[in-house]
Parts: sequence; structure tokens; C-alpha cells
Amino acid sequence: MRFSELEGASIGVWGAGREIRSFASQLRRLPAAQISVIAFDAPPAAAEVAAIAADARVAVGDEAVEALAGCDAIVRSPGVSIHRPELVELRERGIPIATATGLWLAERGGQGVVGFTGTKGKSTTAALAQHLALAAGSDTALGGNIGIPAIDLLDREPPEAIFLELSSYQIADLDNGPETAVITNLFREHLDWHRSEEVYREEKLRIFRLPGVRTAVVNAREPELVQAASGVENLVLYGEPSGWDCDEAGVRRAGELVIETADLPLPGPHNALNLCAALTALEAAGIDPPLPDGLAGFASLPHRLQACGERDGVAWVDDSISTTPESTLAALEAFAGRDVVLLAGGQDRGQDYTGLGAALARRGAAIVGMPTTGERAVAAARQAGVPPARAVAAADLATAVEAARGIARPGGVILLSPAAPSYDHFRNFEERGDRFRELLAAP
Repeated sequence: MRFSELEGASIGVWGAGREIRSFASQLRRLPAAQISVIAFDAPPAAAEVAAIAADARVAVGDEAVEALAGCDAIVRSPGVSIHRPELVELRERGIPIATATGLWLAERGGQGVVGFTGTKGKSTTAALAQHLALAAGSDTALGGNIGIPAIDLLDREPPEAIFLELSSYQIADLDNGPETAVITNLFREHLDWHRSEEVYREEKLRIFRLPGVRTAVVNAREPELVQAASGVENLVLYGEPSGWDCDEAGVRRAGELVIETADLPLPGPHNALNLCAALTALEAAGIDPPLPDGLAGFASLPHRLQACGERDGVAWVDDSISTTPESTLAALEAFAGRDVVLLAGGQDRGQDYTGLGAALARRGAAIVGMPTTGERAVAAARQAGVPPARAVAAADLATAVEAARGIARPGGVILLSPAAPSYDHFRNFEERGDRFRELLAAP
């Protein structure tokens, strides 16, 4: 379903987030189309409704199916799972359902779009690509979950490339893919939305089977990803010696050192690999950035290994975006050789902390666990050999920070990298990270 095909349609939307608000604004391009129903999980505030369509019918909970069944099409917020029984029933009734991102991609046919996905690293990789493209003097745009909502790109059609961050929530029901699809990694995540790990992996990897995808940029160190992309017309690998690759010395192109480690803008081997992905994507788009000078001025995105400052000779680092054990392991690697006190714990999604506990013990790091999963993480660390005095549980983030300050050694790092989502105690990972920074500034 394309955006222009909504001309004259009665449209239902589910949710009132940033993407839905942008869709409502862009719908003014089609004066004969209207949003007639807005569905919510809970009673909305009047301002939420007014921001979308003040005269629309509001349907809450069980009313949603009956109200939306009278619409010609449904546009869902990405956070609304396609596996919800309500959406399954509406789809079975023959009502087309899409995200605003999907409508825009179908309208464009994916042409000139570089889509970035992966369990972790997609935002950073897309932002690196955009930063380097601008340094090369290219006319590009950055959209999706960072930058501007994809549907707002109807206002701008740059001649060279559009860099689009795509989550599994959006990929799950796309009709068209980006011309170039980039994937960073794939591991267990978002099981509540996708219903199982197998479905999550399948819906993430379907990007390579979508119409319009002509080039796949894939991490060669992930055989599953290489295999999944093998049917794409043009498969380009990074993280291997003949292409963009990285090691202790820095980033290389076909074996030649191009960017030394000291010139890398972000810490950690995983971020060096993200840069390799970005550079490979730029090559695929025909953009040649100046290196290493083009990296000047690039900084960590908020809550992604973001340096917050120092206190009592200890660095504080906000990596609140890390919601899986795998991403927290990557964060630990960024501080090799330094004493680390890890703050971990959050919403329980069945995480396995065995590997994280072993890594903490192996490098002599400490951990302070926070509800809800923190006690399990602490137990895994103790079982792996972390001394009880350096593996403790706390009641909340504030008390965890105080405990960490008592454990941390001068020259070390207090690292908020929770290995779990935030929703049991915070609205989102951003609020959790902001609270961490407030605690740094507190007397």
C-alpha cells in the first residue's frame, strides 16, 4: 500500500506517537482522505486526539476492532504489534494495514534509500553514514527512528541517498524494501512484540526478501546474516579482510589501514565494526567521504556509551540503550584495561545472564543489580567468581549509583548498561539515562 493510494480513503490509526502525528500532518496532501478512527489501548488525553484528528472517533481497547473494521485502511504505530489479535482479525477481514514508514517506502519504491537495521547499532551506523556523507558534500537525509520520521521525507527528495533506520517493528509488514539493506547483527530481543525469538529473527531478516532490495550490506562475522542475504542481487560484506574491516590498529580497507584507533570517534570494537558498515553502505551508494577528517565532530548518540563526566576520579558512562546481555557485553569491551562497575537490571524478558556473569568475572569487573532482573545478573556474576563485595543488589537506580560509588576505583568507570529494557521502572531508556545523569550532578 502506497501513501498516494489513500486518496479518498477513510483511515483508522492505532496509536498517537511521533510517526502517527507526522502521518496525520502529511495526510493534508490528500484532501479527500481523512482519519476517521483513532484507536488507543487506554483512554487518551484530549491533546493526543487533537494532535491527530480532533473530529475522529476514539476507540479504546475492545472497541477498536469494531470501529476500525469500517475503515478502508489502517495505519499503525510501530509499537503496535502486528501479532495482536485485533490486528490479526482486521487483516483477516481484508483491511490493509501498514506503518507510515511502509507507506512512504512503497511510494518511493525504495529507490535511493539505504535502510539500516540490526538488533543493536543501527542508529549509530545510520548516523555515521549521514555524518560522513555530509562531510563528502552529498545531499542526503536521515530518517526513521532517528532524524525525521520517514513520512516527512515526502517534503524532501534528495538526489543521492536517504539513510533510514528501520526497526523490526517496521520491517514486519513492509511491502517494499530499501534499495540497499544494511544489517549490523541479530540476537534475542523484542520477544513480547514478536511473540517468539524465531518469529523475531524471521521478521527482521525478511528485509532481504522484500521487493526493491537490490544490495545487501552484511556483517561477514555473522554467518546467519550472510546466508539470509544470499538471494539478494548484490551482496557486499564488511568485517572481512577484502572489504572494510577493523582490528586493534583501527579500520582497514582491503588490508590498508585507513583510520587509526586513536582517530575513531566512538569507543569499542563494536563501534569500529559499525563504522565499517557505514563505510560499506556509502560505497554502495557511490559516496566517497574524506577519511579520517570526515569523522571530526561526530559524537556518541544520547544514551549510547555517552560520556557523562567524572566524579571523584571515576568516569560515568550512560549506555541505557543496552537492553540485552549481548549489547552490554559489547559495552564492557569498550573499556578494556579499566576497572568497571556495571549497573544492570530492568524489565524481565527472560534474559540469560550466564555469559555476562562470566565476562565480569574474567575481567575483574563489579556489578550492582537493579530490579527487576538485577538479582539474577548478580547471582550469575557471583556464580562465575565475582566476589560478593563486588556483586551486590540495590533497590533502585539511585541506591545502585551510591553502591557503585563505594565500589568504584579511581580511574575506573561506572557504566549504566542495564542488559534489560526500562519499562518496569521508567517510561523508556531515555528517562533511565537522564536519571543517571541527574544522579551524577546531585550533591
